Amino acid sequence: MTGFDGTIITAECDITNGLPSFNIVGLANKAIAESRERVRAAITNSGFNFPAKRITINLTPADIAKEGTHLDLAIATSILVASKQLPASSIDNTLLIGELGLNGELHPIRGALNFAECADRHERHTIILPVANAGQAALIKSISVVGATTLNSVFAHLIGEQIISPTIASVVNDTCSSLPSIDDIHGQLQAKRALQIAAAGHHNILFTGPPGSGKTMLAKALPSLLPSMSTDEILAATKIHSIAGETDEIITRRPFRSPHHTASHVALVGGGANVSPGEISLAHAGVLFLDEIPEFSKRTLESLRQPLEDHIISISRAGAKSTFPANFMLLATMNPCPCGHFGDSSRQCECTNQMIQNYQKKLSGPLLDRIDLFVRVERVPNQDIIKPNSQNSSTANDWKLAIERTRQRSHERQGCANSSLTNKQLKELISVDPSAQKLLDSAMKKLKLSARSYFRTLRVATTIADLAEHKNITVSDVAEALQFRPVS
Repeated sequence: MTGFDGTIITAECDITNGLPSFNIVGLANKAIAESRERVRAAITNSGFNFPAKRITINLTPADIAKEGTHLDLAIATSILVASKQLPASSIDNTLLIGELGLNGELHPIRGALNFAECADRHERHTIILPVANAGQAALIKSISVVGATTLNSVFAHLIGEQIISPTIASVVNDTCSSLPSIDDIHGQLQAKRALQIAAAGHHNILFTGPPGSGKTMLAKALPSLLPSMSTDEILAATKIHSIAGETDEIITRRPFRSPHHTASHVALVGGGANVSPGEISLAHAGVLFLDEIPEFSKRTLESLRQPLEDHIISISRAGAKSTFPANFMLLATMNPCPCGHFGDSSRQCECTNQMIQNYQKKLSGPLLDRIDLFVRVERVPNQDIIKPNSQNSSTANDWKLAIERTRQRSHERQGCANSSLTNKQLKELISVDPSAQKLLDSAMKKLKLSARSYFRTLRVATTIADLAEHKNITVSDVAEALQFRPVS
């Protein structure tokens, strides 16, 4: 397995006369080198004959560095074939993946879906892997996925003695969540409206307000508004989480990743000695929530700029280069100043102007240019918090249906969410009323919007128009979009 994609590794076995030895060549790391003892014990304890000869395993292509324990089953099978205990024809067009225990039991491995995709791409008709990983791998319906429990069961299946039925994937959209719903939030009408627009157009959003105003609760309510995942999104998200070793299950609920501000650059972006996805990739098809975003290191925040624009992250290291998808919604919160009470009507701010400016400058202009919606969140009066919510209990469901219709409308028109509209598509596919265009041009001069901010405002206005089912962008759509631009 190499990054987000895979490479077929062939285990060649040569058995010759000589002093008994067992060597593995082909740029294998420590984990693979130690497989010699696992494979030897598994073969012997499963009742097979381990040849007392000179055994050499070559992992090809030999110029690619290999790591992990998932090659155990392939190595063991190659020895059984070379020693004529298993017919070579039985493994034709078959990919074998799995870690072996000393008793021959197959243990789960990481990246099952990745291996299945690789098998399909290289025209291997069957993949045999641990039964715990079979459900996830079966998402690739064009190949036969066989979940085995032991080396003996693999052998019996290959010789036709006891055929294992292929695993059928069962995908059930998981709507249950412990996160709050939009219906649980009192007041905050503008902030909730911003969440609706963000969910409908896949826009990035920043909440600013004093401590205790409800920024975090608003952020955690966003997943309840997002539409169900598509098949492609389920595949991609499951693949990423499997590669990272986070789960063997199928991801059917949109990810909501909330790393702490002490998370390292590598934890957020990805990388490491063995390149693996970071939080921004694990949030693919979902939400990346950065609570108190100024507390993150500047290097970490600046690394978000490229994936926010391109929706992928490329990680280059001396020994490997990998590209992971990173099409996520960025949802961030911040206090207006170090003490948090600048502009707070209920408490006096203790910060100097210089402290406030330095705090707010932690977010660079290029990063802020990639955020579509800026919302000031004020405290909700205590009497409004304790009284029953007067809203209809079906608000979240109604909004979700409207959001799904908006997403469908945008995909039918341009094949992507409104936040991903190119400048060319905005000019060719989106109609703007003359009065709305005049207002937008005037605002660009007065607010000193950059070209990127101008087009982002137009994308937000497009989403607002789609939610209202307007054929063209109207003055009211542009006016509302401009309300969510920051005031300098």
